[in-house]
Parts: sequence; C-alpha cells; structure tokens
Amino acid sequence: MTTLVNQALANPITEDDIANYLANTPDFFQRHAELLATVQFTSPHSHRAVSLQERQAEMLREKIKLLEQRIMEMIRNGNENVMLSDKILRWARSLFLTTNLADLPLEIVQEIKDQFAVPQVGLRLWGVADEFASLGCVQGVSDDAKVFASSLTEPFCGLNTGFEAVSWLEDAHNVSSLALIPLRSGVAGSSAPAFGMLVLASSDAHRFNSGMGTEFLARIGELASAALSRLR
Repeated sequence: MTTLVNQALANPITEDDIANYLANTPDFFQRHAELLATVQFTSPHSHRAVSLQERQAEMLREKIKLLEQRIMEMIRNGNENVMLSDKILRWARSLFLTTNLADLPLEIVQEIKDQFAVPQVGLRLWGVADEFASLGCVQGVSDDAKVFASSLTEPFCGLNTGFEAVSWLEDAHNVSSLALIPLRSGVAGSSAPAFGMLVLASSDAHRFNSGMGTEFLARIGELASAALSRLR
C-alpha cells in the first residue's frame, strides 16, 4: 500500500490524463448523468456560472455566428467580383467601339477613370507607327522609364516614392499611392519588352498598397495592351 501511495505521489494525475480518460470513456457521463447538472463554468459573456449544457450551447452559437460571418463574407466577395467583371466588360466594349485609333489612348484613360473610379490615370507608349508619333501619350518618356516598365513582370502597387510615371498625371503633386501596369504583347507575365505603361494614382495612401492582389490590374493591362498594339 505504501508503495502505491508513493507512486501516486510521484506521478500525480494530470489534466491530460483526465481528458484522455473522458475521451476514451464516452459512457462516463451516462453512468454519472448527475454531473452534467452540477458541473458549472463561468460564462465569458455574462460572467455568471452556467451549466455544462448551457456552456456547450454558447459555444455552438459562437461557432454558428462565425460560420454565418464567413458565408456573408463569401457572398460579399462574390457580389464584388460580379460587379468588377461587369465593369471590365463595359470597359472592353468601349475599346471595341473606338474606331479611330488615334482616340484610343484617351478613351482607355477616361474609361478607366469612369468605370473603376480611379482619380488619376496616365498612359505612355513608345515604338508606335509614324502616323501616331505626334500623340501626347508618346511624348516625354525617358529610356529609364522604358527599361523599368520592361522589368515589371506584374503590376506594381505601392506608395509614391518619386516614380517618373507620376509626372504623366495632371495633378502629380497629389499622388500618395499608385499602380504601375506594363503594356506588352502576350499574356500577363510575359517576358516580352514593354511598349508602354499605365499609371493609376490616388491621393489615398491605402488605395494601391503593396499587399493587394494584382490579378485584376493584370487583366486591365492585357486588354489595354491588345487594344494599343494596333498603334505600333
């Protein structure tokens, strides 16, 4: 007996032992149903003592609430994606309807502003055909800007740190964040040299941030590139 007592003292029962026992003995509370009524917890909501059944019901309600929030978030994201797709289709439609190629750069810029509520949009092209060499969007592009555009394998989003592309905008002094979208032949991510660049800008420092997804902007770049390639 003394040996058993000493062993018990040397190896006391832990909470894990109790948890394992209850997990592996599912009929325990059937044999001791009275415990379900006597065991009480402090509710984190009302800070009063509640029974085990009531605490379990609270936990279930919390899980249901979290699931409802996730479902609503999924629905909201789905609705936003549908609205965004509609805007892209309307923008693409405007590109198809522009028959005068010389008007295409201005049409792209204005429709991005209108459809996607972007405060400022700029566009520059290079390597265009001689008949379009006098367009405003072909002027004032340095070799450094051309090399930088070709180096972008995906749209850049972030704070305005003095990019040359900001000077292409009407109100360059009122730009806090921007997105730079390279224009090139082929699909997004292509290694082909860029023949232009779109700049989307806002005075809101959080509008275009480094953590945002760029897939939508890449699609904008693909459509604009396809349309503007007719000027080359």
